[in-house]
Amino acid sequence: MSTDKTEATGAAEPKGAAKSQSAAKPQSAAKPEGAAVLQSAGGRGLKLHHLRPAPGAHKAKTRVGRGEASKGKTAGRGTKGTKARNTVRLGFEGGQMPLYRRVPKLKGFSNSGFGTTYQVVNTGRLAQLFPEGGDVSPENMVARGAVRKGELIKVLGTGDLPVALRVTAHAFSAAAVTKIEQAGGTVTALS
Repeated sequence: MSTDKTEATGAAEPKGAAKSQSAAKPQSAAKPEGAAVLQSAGGRGLKLHHLRPAPGAHKAKTRVGRGEASKGKTAGRGTKGTKARNTVRLGFEGGQMPLYRRVPKLKGFSNSGFGTTYQVVNTGRLAQLFPEGGDVSPENMVARGAVRKGELIKVLGTGDLPVALRVTAHAFSAAAVTKIEQAGGTVTALS
């Protein structure tokens, strides 16, 4: 029994001696605390798989319908009803007559899209723009701001015409032709 105690004490003594020796080492021989930081900054200790997002930066996706929990049983769809069971097609109104069938359709044929559209100039306006008389052409009317360029022009007979004008346009009303000719002018229709 005495031998066991001496062995135990003998084994314990070197441990204590090692501790005392390490404590006796000067602090200059120990590695500084910043050495680990420098080593990781150099890239030897830091790996790509060590990187992690900040705590709370990523939230796990809610997995609905996976057991009776927050969104487990009904998956956030409520209880029963059409929308709880399947999707509802676009335009479905629960069986009543939907809007696309309630609104009347545009049927039949119309000539409205085939009509000719003219810019209108009255004889009174021509008298204001050309008080001295003379030739009136589509180019002259565009230059004086009566009509827009590149569109058909029709002369109507509203207003007085005291001067003789030689008017060239795409169309004329009967009243306009009468007034222009009574003032001593002429009418030329462009085809």
